[in-house]
Amino acid sequence: MKGKSSTKNLSAISTSVLDLALVLDGKSIAYTFANSVDLAQHVEKWGYKRYWLAEHHNMEGVASSATAVLIGQIASQTSELRVGSGGIMLPNHAPLIIAEQFGTLETLYPGRIDLGLGRAPGTDQLTTIALRRDQRAAVAFPENVKELQQYLSASNKNGRVRAIPGEGLNIPIWILGSSTDSAYLAAALGLPYAFASHFAPAQLHQALSIYHQHFQPSAQMKEPYVIACISAVVADTDGAAAKLATSFKRLYLGIISGQREKLKAPVNPDEFYLDPHQEAALQQMITCSFIGGPEKVHTEMQQFLDETQVDELMITSPIFDHLARLHSYEIIGKFKNS
Repeated sequence: MKGKSSTKNLSAISTSVLDLALVLDGKSIAYTFANSVDLAQHVEKWGYKRYWLAEHHNMEGVASSATAVLIGQIASQTSELRVGSGGIMLPNHAPLIIAEQFGTLETLYPGRIDLGLGRAPGTDQLTTIALRRDQRAAVAFPENVKELQQYLSASNKNGRVRAIPGEGLNIPIWILGSSTDSAYLAAALGLPYAFASHFAPAQLHQALSIYHQHFQPSAQMKEPYVIACISAVVADTDGAAAKLATSFKRLYLGIISGQREKLKAPVNPDEFYLDPHQEAALQQMITCSFIGGPEKVHTEMQQFLDETQVDELMITSPIFDHLARLHSYEIIGKFKNS
């Protein structure tokens, strides 16, 4: 998709939130959950479309392991925002269980639930073994997606195994991914596609091209639809944003090194020293991250939209201070009026 002109404008497309439910250094998990509810309530007022949470396990700094439970909490404290998973790691679960869980959520909050599915474990290898009694589950991901679709279909009413609640409900299924494999699957099944460019940007353009070229219309989707997830740290000035961003850069360095930790308070950028190897690895990982004041980030996000022509932007903002995180999302929300 890169290099093509776009008629899309940042002010006209939908924007959404990916909440990683990060645990802050020195704060409790309950504090994380309270901030998630507060953020959801604010972004709903600011015109955001969706609020997704992602499944992770065995991570001291991420509190979204019981993803469906958190989705229910966010949905219960908002009224119009679409709430969903970005995503449920389907190989960790029996498809029937997910159909029942999300059928329950859709019954409680009709017309507001999204079911994003991924094949990654969302954790380390040892925890993957603890989660998956069948270690072949990731290989069977396409078949498990189809099984889940069957449980949610109205045609399954005569099936010997049924999802109640769930059967016959309109729960949009999304395929999530960070590689070309997921693009082929989303296209073949005619499902909307969400790409994790906020931490794995390398195959973004190739995956988008594959998805559009191979898309097959389905009962759920007649035309391709893509969300790109990006990171954004926005403040009133470029300098203030650069300081806030030291927290998330340190977080991402922990992902690169395998030493994950809680989100730390920001430091002055001149105190944040990286050796050349660390800097190169970090910059590759955060290619689709936008840091700065309103004007700088608006320009860069529009350039990203021009290059990708995606239909929606989903934004994660790993900012330590909750009020600063709210302000970042508020500034981006105003781009729709620019």
